[in-house]
Order: sequence, then C-alpha cells, then structure tokens
Amino acid sequence: MKLKSIGIISLGCSKNLADTEVMAGSLLQAGYRLSPSPDHADVILVNTCAFIEPARAEGAENIMAACAHKANGACKAVIVAGCMSQRYREQMEEAFPDVDAFLGVDDLDRLVDILKALEAKRRPSVTELSQPLYDRPALPTRLFDKPMPSLRLTGPVFAYVKIAEGCNHACAFCAIPQFRGHLRSRPQASILAEIKELLATGTKEINLIGQDTTAYGKDLRDGTSLATLLKEIDALEGDFWVRFLYGFHNHVTDELLEVLANAKHVLPYFDLPIQHSEPEILRGMRRADTIKAIDTFPERLRKHLPEATLRTTCMVGFPGETEEQFEKLCAYVEKWQFDHLGTFIFSPEEGTAAATMEGLPEPAVAQRRFDRLMKLQKRIAKEKNKARIGMEATALVVDFDEQDGLYVRLPHQAPEVDGLTHLVHAPEAIQPGDFIRVKITGARGYDLTAKCL
Repeated sequence: MKLKSIGIISLGCSKNLADTEVMAGSLLQAGYRLSPSPDHADVILVNTCAFIEPARAEGAENIMAACAHKANGACKAVIVAGCMSQRYREQMEEAFPDVDAFLGVDDLDRLVDILKALEAKRRPSVTELSQPLYDRPALPTRLFDKPMPSLRLTGPVFAYVKIAEGCNHACAFCAIPQFRGHLRSRPQASILAEIKELLATGTKEINLIGQDTTAYGKDLRDGTSLATLLKEIDALEGDFWVRFLYGFHNHVTDELLEVLANAKHVLPYFDLPIQHSEPEILRGMRRADTIKAIDTFPERLRKHLPEATLRTTCMVGFPGETEEQFEKLCAYVEKWQFDHLGTFIFSPEEGTAAATMEGLPEPAVAQRRFDRLMKLQKRIAKEKNKARIGMEATALVVDFDEQDGLYVRLPHQAPEVDGLTHLVHAPEAIQPGDFIRVKITGARGYDLTAKCL
C-alpha cells in the first residue's frame, strides 16, 4: 500500500497547531505530499485537543468522519495524534477501532515510522517502532524543535513559535499538566534559530507560545528567562513584530517590563488570564499565588507601559462562586477596562481537584453570569474601539479577501482572538507582509476599519 499524500485536520489551540507543523515538517522531509484537503488524501491525520468536553466532542466527530471516509474507500488510513491520544489512549483504541495508529504528544517524530509500517500493510505494533509506544513515563517528557525549513500552517505573514512545553501550575480546574507534563523550556539558541529561519523566509510577526510563557526558563536553572529571550530576539535585524501569549501575572518581573519598555520589535501586549478577581475563588482554583498580582498588576502595567494592551480570561460558575463574588468580578472588569477579555463557564474535568468540589452553581446561573460578563466586555470593547477612531498607527497587512480586500493587524490585535482591521480603498501595490501607516476610520463590532496614510 503506497501512501503518498497526507491530509491534516488540526484542532484546538495554537500550541497544538505548532505540534501539527512539527509533524508536517517531518512528512515533507520524508518525501510525503501534504494534501490541501483531507477529502483528497491517502491518509487523514487528526491532531486532537482534550482541554474540555466540547473540544473532545469536536475531536471525536472529526475522527468518526475520517473513519467513515476510510470505510467508503476515499482514503487508506486514519491516524489520530495529540492530547486525546495522550490522555485517553486505551479508551480511544476501544472507541475507534478503525483508526490505524495513535500518537501521543511525545510521539510526534514517529509519524513517518508509522506510515512506513502502514505502507508495509501492517498495523504498527508496540515493538516494531524505534521506541515502544507504551514504554513511556507517566507524563510526557519530550520537547520538539520544528524541522527547518518549516511548513507554516498560519500562512506566510505570521507564525507561532512554541518556546516551552508543559506546565508546573496545579490549577484545580485544569487537566493540562496531566497530559502535557511539567514545564520543559526549549534552549534559547534553538528558539533563536527557528525565528531567524522564519524571518529569512518572510515572516513578519512572531507569536511566542506555551502553557505559561512567563515561566520560560525556570526549569533550566541557568539564568534564562522570558526577559533574556526577548532581549536576544529584539536584537535581531529586520522589520518584524514579536508577542508572547499565555502568561501568569506573578511571573511578570520588573526586568521583563523594562525589556518591553525599550524594545523595538517586542509589542507591549500582555495575555494574562486572571480567571477571577476574588481571593476565595482563586484559592479554590489553586491560584492563590496570583491574588496579589491580579490586584495590583493593571495599575503597575499602565504605570510602566501606558500604551500596553492587556488581554485576560475569566471563568464563571466555579464551585462556590456566589452572586456577590460574581458582582465583584464584574466591578473589577469595569474598573480596569481590559482591551480584550474572554469568558468561560467552568467545566468539571475528570481527574482535576475541582471536578468533585461542592457548591457548583446551576447551569442556568452560570450561563446568565457568562452572558452578563460578555455583555459588559462588549460595551467596554465598543467604547475602546470608538476612542481609537482618528488614531494613527503602524499596521501589518495580513490577508487578502476577494470580497472585502485587504486586512491588517494593529499592535493591539493578536492573531485569531482579537479581531482584524479592514483596510478601505487600499492601493494595489500593498501586499500581505507589508508594514504600513494607517488611520483608524471606524469600528464594526470587535473589528476596525482604517485607511492608508
């Protein structure tokens, strides 16, 4: 059986997408062809997310669709990778018997070996590969560099660069450390090499990602930190932007703030989920070490970097959350006027401390709180966008749409989560990847409109 083309379905977060790029790079190096559509591929690879139940349901739906595709003779094999394979390996094998192979998060580099075994008309066994699939520690321990030159599934303008894997936090609601393992930071030289390669091939926006980017380097114990990494990146030549995403307030040091205050490439963009504002809830969430930082950080940040962008995430409906505590969360959000805010309803995750906690609010109550908080943030975002009308800024041209024309991203807009800015009446010479000066002319929901200067 000859397997020439691979169709990839990548689910979940940008960190999962970075893993997909690792696998895609290894496939290209081994001579396989990536199909633009899974519907026209010899093999369908589904990279799954297991963070919360809706993500797992999405994974299961895509796996079943891929298996149905195989049963109809439209493809020859189905491979499932990622967090669901790592977390529920035995259950997955039982639930999806038509899947030809499962890859955990420690097995990304073994995809080509599995394909070779399938081509030999053998279901990959636990002994025929270079390392037995089951001969693994209880938690993942590996960390992968992206094969270079890399395939960028984000397109040519921006890229995600994973700087660390795993997490040392023990948040009561989160199961990620159980299937992603403890913090493992990539060496600084490896990250710089990847970024240099990306810049050399035209990337203009680098987004550093990890389960907690602000903890980067703590496990290396050699003085490496996010601040030292950003200094090295900022010293690189070229015209480009850098952001770091997903951090903890209590890990934002004065040194890090100083680096951003003097940076030429690193944007003053902070993606720091508070989850809640109230100490009792934060203690229940096992995030007590963030209590002081959450209380003081917005003021501290805007004192050091008045133009900084602050994004956060809140969780409502956590066990024990009272109406009074929710009201205080709303007051906190109203006070600090976050540039961007996302909200989640608590989901009891198997194996986490919060899964069995008492005092879970009724679903209707949690939904009402979610709706109210999002309505509050929608008003704040609308007011902020209205205040931006008439401002001038540097923008990165990121995309072209046949119907709407060019879209640009402003410094306060991170990819995929913060909206875009539609460029009105743009000169034909402007192309994705260009940095241009614009004037903001209007707002459309969470998006903006702008014109060239």
